[in-house]
Parts: sequence; C-alpha cells; structure tokens
Amino acid sequence: MTAKPTGHYVLKDDGLYLQFDRLFYAPIEDVWFSLTNPTAMRAWIGTYTGSPATGGVRFRMEAEGEGEWQNVSILECAPPHRFTADSGPGSTGIRVFCHLVEGGGMTTLTLGQRLRDASEAADMGPGWDYYLDRLAASRSGAALPSWETYHPAFSSHYRELSVPGRVH
Repeated sequence: MTAKPTGHYVLKDDGLYLQFDRLFYAPIEDVWFSLTNPTAMRAWIGTYTGSPATGGVRFRMEAEGEGEWQNVSILECAPPHRFTADSGPGSTGIRVFCHLVEGGGMTTLTLGQRLRDASEAADMGPGWDYYLDRLAASRSGAALPSWETYHPAFSSHYRELSVPGRVH
C-alpha cells in the first residue's frame, strides 16, 4: 500500500465535510462488521461500549494507546449501508458518517467528517487517511501503517484543497 492523501471536500446541507472513499474486495456485511463491531474496530481505531440501538454509546480511540471515553450519539443507523454519529458537545462536537455500497463483489466505503472550518482539514485529513489505511491493512492482514508517514507529510495537501464554491 502506498500512502497518499485521498480526502476531498463536499458541501452538504449541514456544512462542509472532508470525505474519503475506500474500495474493499469484500461483501458489504463484512465491511460493516469491521466498522461497527467493537472487537473488530480494535484492530484499526478503537472500541465502544453500550448498545447502538439505544441511540448512544461510549467510544474510545485505542490505536495510539488508550484515549478518553467519549459519549457518542447515533443519529442514523441503517445496517449495512449507513450510519451517522456525533461525539462531543454541541458546536464543538464531531459529526462523522459512513456510507457503504456493494457492487460487483466489492464494497465502497465513503466516510466523511463535518468541519467547523476548512483549516481543520490539515489535521483531520492525515488522521482519516491513517485510520482508513489501518482499516484496509487490518482487514488484509498487512502490517499497520506508521503515523509518521501521514503527519505532517499530508498536511500541506489538505491546506491546499479548495472549498467548493469559493473562488481563490
């Protein structure tokens, strides 16, 4: 796997998102499991406790050691095609969505994070490239990538992205 920045901006009704796409040679249910099963998630990002059916869980990043538990609100969950979640309080929180589509024996994952400001992309972009490459590596049994490959090396790519609808 050659690490490269892959995120791009998308304007949605509720704001500006940094969006990423990954293709997996696997059934949609299998990819969904990697994204939503607390044990499977440990291989690439972290874990959660609680039941998503209640509309909320507690999530913790574990890829670089044990992080702090965060409350997460599940806004939408339509297995195995899509989920949207918010973590953190109000306007300082983070909204993330995942959409999966299957076709021809492959599943496309589209993941996006809403940004408060485009300047956040210089930090968020390298992070999501890193975690999504960890997801791919963990699913294939490949060695997990090193954070130093992504940050700060990818930051300039994300600083230079153009926001749709803005003229420079």
